[in-house]
Amino acid sequence: MSALFTGRYRELLLDLLRLPSVNPLETGPDDPPSRLPELLGRYAAAAAEAGFRTVRLAAPPADCLDRPGVPATVRAAARDPRFLAGQPSLLLRLGPERARADTVMFNVHLDTVAGHTPPDYDGTRFTGRGAVDAKGPAVALLAGLAAAAAHPAVGRDVTVVVQAVAGEEGGALGTYGTRPLMEAGHHGRLNVFCEPTGLRALPRATAAMTARITVAGEDAVDDHPDAGHNATVLLGFLAQHLAARLDGAVPGARVCVAGLHTGHTHNRVHGTGTLLLNLSYRTTADGDRLKTAVTRQLAEGLDRFAELFAAGREFARTARDAARVTRLGWDKQGLPALDNRDPWAEALLTRAGARPPADDPGFTCDAVWAAGLADAFTVVLGPGDLAANRAHAPGEFVDLADLEDFASVVRRLVTSFADGARPAVARAGRPTAGPR
Repeated sequence: MSALFTGRYRELLLDLLRLPSVNPLETGPDDPPSRLPELLGRYAAAAAEAGFRTVRLAAPPADCLDRPGVPATVRAAARDPRFLAGQPSLLLRLGPERARADTVMFNVHLDTVAGHTPPDYDGTRFTGRGAVDAKGPAVALLAGLAAAAAHPAVGRDVTVVVQAVAGEEGGALGTYGTRPLMEAGHHGRLNVFCEPTGLRALPRATAAMTARITVAGEDAVDDHPDAGHNATVLLGFLAQHLAARLDGAVPGARVCVAGLHTGHTHNRVHGTGTLLLNLSYRTTADGDRLKTAVTRQLAEGLDRFAELFAAGREFARTARDAARVTRLGWDKQGLPALDNRDPWAEALLTRAGARPPADDPGFTCDAVWAAGLADAFTVVLGPGDLAANRAHAPGEFVDLADLEDFASVVRRLVTSFADGARPAVARAGRPTAGPR
């Protein structure tokens, strides 16, 4: 069988890797400005050659941020109107608008984390920011769809929708990219979120919430450290306490003790600071239990700190006022988790060459916005591996062979969807809107 990820797609991937598209919530001091609108325009032009029509290429509506679950960091960034204006999403369609029963949707994000570097290709491997997460999968998706479009039933009997979105990275978690498109009904009987899974078909995606623990005390000069509130000691203690107590508190949940910051100078007591926890969970109920555990363990940690340091000289004031100067807030909370089953769709994926998920718990991605869809199945599927391919780390890469394999799975999946008998679902009218 001839290769699908041909020279034109290799050049397209290198072109997209050259265009920086770092999410503004991630941008570091050395990152060039995002050129995401230009990148999406080039992706749309390449898709047009396979017969796809651009339905929408625009910034999300501002009111999409007036919803539960939107992270505080996103709301803060969007106070600058340039934020959403520079974060458009692209909606492509092959075939006319059809009911969900006859539609398959693919979602891929084209924003990246920080650390943009010039790309490289050595004949077998692409390197560069976004190589595996997720510009490489995006181009392999297009290669597979272009091959599938040659099938007479694709576009004629079934419709293919592609969401190429912003706002997956930086903790935005699709709240201004994927979520508005899903809620507008742009999804199908089968929904594929293209993320690195090693071609395992994951029917689940964890959700995440971010706790922000803030100390708002008073500074002090280093000659009299007892006069202030030592946020460094307090938050350092709480970080260890929470790490120990939350690890395993909710089976299946993961706890990332993340950024801790108070100050940079050595000759003063820093009275203010923050500690961040990122917490992922497999079910919405687990998320509720995890939130309760954080609240309870923070209170216990503050009590233990007060007991431990109350009798000392340098930290007695901090111990006495610890509960008063410490507060818990949530930058992100209340997001749904995905976990669905469908024997028909799972068999279709197996025939297409996707691997079974085994007991993989999945990971957090935009697929959570497909949770609860009726008469639909959602899967996370793509080439490479987040850890092994160094996503979010220096040296991110993806191999040509993995992109070729994914393109082949996409082609077989779409043509099998067009050929096969699909379970009867409601067909009247346009697709039903997604979860709200």
